[in-house]
Amino acid sequence: MRPDKSLARRISALLPRGLLARTLIILLVPMVVLQAVALQLFYGGQLDVISRRLTGALAGDIGFVASFIEEVTPEQRARMMREGQWRLGLALSYEEGGQLGPVPERPAWSPLLPLEDDLQAALRERLALPFDADWLSDPASIVIRVQLPGGVLHVEAPRRRLITSTLYVFVVWLVGAALLLALVAALFMKNQVRAIRRLAAASEAFGLGRDAGPIKPEGAREVRQAALAFNAMRERITRFVAQRTTMLAGVSHDLRTPLTRLRLGLAMLPRTPGTEADIAALTQDVEEMERLIDAYLAFARGEGVEAAREADLAALVREAAAKARRAGAAVEVEAPETLPLRLRADALGRALANLLDNARRHAGRITVSVRPPGGETPGFAEVVVDDDGPGIPEAERAEALKPFHTGSPSGTGLGLAIAHDILRAHGGELLLEQSPMGGLRARLRLPA
Repeated sequence: MRPDKSLARRISALLPRGLLARTLIILLVPMVVLQAVALQLFYGGQLDVISRRLTGALAGDIGFVASFIEEVTPEQRARMMREGQWRLGLALSYEEGGQLGPVPERPAWSPLLPLEDDLQAALRERLALPFDADWLSDPASIVIRVQLPGGVLHVEAPRRRLITSTLYVFVVWLVGAALLLALVAALFMKNQVRAIRRLAAASEAFGLGRDAGPIKPEGAREVRQAALAFNAMRERITRFVAQRTTMLAGVSHDLRTPLTRLRLGLAMLPRTPGTEADIAALTQDVEEMERLIDAYLAFARGEGVEAAREADLAALVREAAAKARRAGAAVEVEAPETLPLRLRADALGRALANLLDNARRHAGRITVSVRPPGGETPGFAEVVVDDDGPGIPEAERAEALKPFHTGSPSGTGLGLAIAHDILRAHGGELLLEQSPMGGLRARLRLPA
């Protein structure tokens, strides 16, 4: 028989999401259930026996006094009452000719102990006379009145005759043990969870380029092993990035050296009417090769060497729009006065420049909107670039974010790929959508 998946989902929804809360539930629920069973056994077994014995003893003493109180002389009755105070621990008085009156009603809730019902049953069994018991008038005593043929016998019995301290010791032990175990478990698991949270925070920060150095291994052995593995991974990645950056710098130098010689040679060639056009074409080819090299190296570096710092996103957008206007683009900007975020400013500036340059080459009008966190994207700030160009078909948008995919013969196919990598390095994303202006909408999401 298959388990009910809907029931499992409902139970899962009721459980807390945190490791600390779930661990405490695993530790404490079995203990609470076990103690509840033990308490129930105590109430249903030993306490019930003790209660019947104590109430039976008190009812027997009262029945003994009631059976002789009217058969003796007044002098003997007075002595009997004094002896009852001394030997039985009962305050006795006799109201000759009295009748039972009203008794304060018992509360609707049941008391902690089953004493009232047991006392009523014991008195009915031992007296065989009309009686009532008042539990409310005196907090230290129980007032019992017995209707005799000639009057009413008043008995004040101390409550301690019916209540045993064993119950309080047992309840205090149960509650105290549960609280102590909960406290110890909470303190212990809090330390373990804190180590896991630090490891998770360090991993997320390192993935976003916010390297705060190696973390200190702490907590249980498995958590320490995870921290040591993270430190080793961080060191290997850092070393790999440094080696790749050094190699790319060398490649860039080696490639630029012959290009510089070519540019210099072209500049020194004599200009004649027959060679002017050829020299201009060759110079344009050299400039195109330099632009391609810059694009390839930027993609290979992944802009991963820059450290994140506090920067003004609105100012970065205005600066990128101003550069695009100088290149001939018609750009409108809608942004708040300031929007401080923790960013890799140079890398994000390159991503914005790539997107605006891509829009400039395909569209006539561009709008850029900066949206603070909140609304539809809580926890994320957005930069939305819209244009009125031909756009990208929905089926091709995922491919457009991949390296070297280009729909234009003049492009390298790296502009959107570089912007996409930069956004992912920030912990955000780049989304391509249909623009209300008819062209392409590029939505940049950055964690706030």
